[in-house]
Amino acid sequence: MTDTRRVLLEVTNQVAYVSLNRPEKHNGLDKQMFVELVQTAKAIRKDRTIRCVILKGEGPSFCAGLDFAAVSKTPTMIPQFFAKLPWGKDNMFQRVAHIWRDLPVPVIAAIHGNCFGGGMQIILCCDYRIATPDANLSILEMKWGLIPDMSGMVTLSRLTRVDIAQELTMTGRFFSGEEGAEYGLISKVSADPLAEAQALASVICEKSPDAIAATKYLFKKTWKKDTRGALLWERITQLRLLGRKNQRIAMANGLAKDKAAKPFLDRTSFK
Repeated sequence: MTDTRRVLLEVTNQVAYVSLNRPEKHNGLDKQMFVELVQTAKAIRKDRTIRCVILKGEGPSFCAGLDFAAVSKTPTMIPQFFAKLPWGKDNMFQRVAHIWRDLPVPVIAAIHGNCFGGGMQIILCCDYRIATPDANLSILEMKWGLIPDMSGMVTLSRLTRVDIAQELTMTGRFFSGEEGAEYGLISKVSADPLAEAQALASVICEKSPDAIAATKYLFKKTWKKDTRGALLWERITQLRLLGRKNQRIAMANGLAKDKAAKPFLDRTSFK
């Protein structure tokens, strides 16, 4: 029986594997995939045993972006997803990407094949992006007479120069994983992105989950901020770690030279 779920979630050894599951459409984003991606991210946030996320695509591509053919069949989707609740910070189009940046655990994107438009904006919200050298990337919204509006303006400004971001956005041209690394949009190129992602996740899972969550939180709060603000957030974040059980375990493990390391406890709330 064919699995009709658009997003698959499997948790193994404290790593959540999130797979876009529409391979016959190169994982093009339709309404169901938007909803399931957000639901999956929310489920990961609630599960404090999870210490890292690997985001990948089934089939020949990571994600070919918004499936305009599918969207045209659901005309209420665009106004419904574009609207923002008065008390919220984002709409559904922005949330499907930015929610990965907001998770308290690191998110690693393993990228192969095509990664266009909305797919590109999703990976830009991940903490690490590992791609094949020949991955086919594009900020493709210009093809449709649009601009990247799924939180791309938050992430592009943190990852690359403004002239590069503007040129890629204005032309919508295709570029490889190797070029993406040169631009700062890809963290690392690898013939096997999933294996590289698993190796990185394994190292992360060995560390204090509280300190990992605090690190992600700290960089989000301070990156490109003024000095006074960054120093303030350093103090605040460190105070939230000092003396916690996982910090005491890390200290004991660091001092124990030949003894087996004590396992860390599940991540506490950190946001």
